[in-house]
Amino acid sequence: MVMIVAGRGNAGTTGCRMKEQLIRDIVVWMSDEGIRGLKEQDLLAGFCERCHAAGLAIDRALGIIDTLHPEFEGRAFQWNSESGEVPEVVQYGSTSGGEAQTNWQRSVFFHMLKNNETERRTRLAGEKHIPFTMLDTLKAEGHTDCVSMIHHFTDRGRIGQMDCLYSYWTTKKQAGFREEDIAALRVLLPTLALAVKAASCMRIIGTLADVYLGPDAGRRVVEGSIERGSAERIEAVMWFSDLRNYTRIADSVAPEDVIPFLNDYSGMVITAVHDHGGSVLKLIGDGVLAIFNGRKPAEDCGAAIAAERQLRVMLAELNARRLDEGKPTTDVYLGLHIGEVFYGNIGSQNRLDFTVVGPAVNEVSRISAMCRSVERHVIMSSEFIAACPPEHRANAVSLGRFALRGIARAKELFTWDPEVASS
Repeated sequence: MVMIVAGRGNAGTTGCRMKEQLIRDIVVWMSDEGIRGLKEQDLLAGFCERCHAAGLAIDRALGIIDTLHPEFEGRAFQWNSESGEVPEVVQYGSTSGGEAQTNWQRSVFFHMLKNNETERRTRLAGEKHIPFTMLDTLKAEGHTDCVSMIHHFTDRGRIGQMDCLYSYWTTKKQAGFREEDIAALRVLLPTLALAVKAASCMRIIGTLADVYLGPDAGRRVVEGSIERGSAERIEAVMWFSDLRNYTRIADSVAPEDVIPFLNDYSGMVITAVHDHGGSVLKLIGDGVLAIFNGRKPAEDCGAAIAAERQLRVMLAELNARRLDEGKPTTDVYLGLHIGEVFYGNIGSQNRLDFTVVGPAVNEVSRISAMCRSVERHVIMSSEFIAACPPEHRANAVSLGRFALRGIARAKELFTWDPEVASS
């Protein structure tokens, strides 16, 4: 949902009938700014200012639009003439339960949907009791009239639950809105709904790319990097982690418990990586492939090490909580490596994956697999240790040289000094 609140003091033209040319001018402005990608709150502020200057005395307005996001149900943005500022957009969670559900069911829009209405007028000044959330507050603040509208999108124009724009518009004029004021809103609001929808769709595109590809890869794709074979050669720190005894645990718990188990541990790994500037590129069952790049090699190595240390703290807390709940626990095996890779689009013409490929990627997965053989939580390549800041190199100890499956030459592998790691 999206909230829009706006208002202005009385202007000299208030009360005058809006001329058709003024309406056309506002429609053209909204169309132009919608094409240019103006933010929702700025669209609303500009719309209200132009309406008021044209003689439409809007003192407060609110709108709601759902979105498509793994955490948020919708977005709220508002503008209040008393503050003179355009507030930031507010994102809110699900309204399917608890207090949020109660507030939604007390809203004028819920009742409009229930009664299959697209427009409702509430003369606030003439009603002793206002049963709707927010409208009762507006009446107490001196608003006299309110027009609520719902502009539905068709199935061809919806994305997820983003199927309409809700809005209401109030005035403090003693006589309330004129019929010509309401008629002007009926003409203007479909274009505003379209402009807000365009801004919301742009945000949704960015969200989906970010969620499914990671921040860096998602940004590159949205900016136009979608051609097959479009890849660049980069040097990156590679992180490959997976879970100890995952197969055994997955076979021993109820099928419906496997996904929550993975979400707990994968979510923890992803958080640690993102908190230190890394990009998660793939979730492969219980495995996570991530990269740290864009800085100096020593800084990328330091960021990966900081992420691993944060991960261990989070892992201890998660395992303690799951033990208290009687749920299975596990550990995270991690391989760290640095090398040159190709970063970009791999696949067919109509099914691409934005990821990293190259021998170094194969090596980091093999390094991670060695954790089981040598019973260590983290193993690092000699290349990674050589690129580390000196203070980290001093704490590394060699495990020896190992022949890795599919790798031509044996590699020297390292882990943290047990005495340092436990201190």
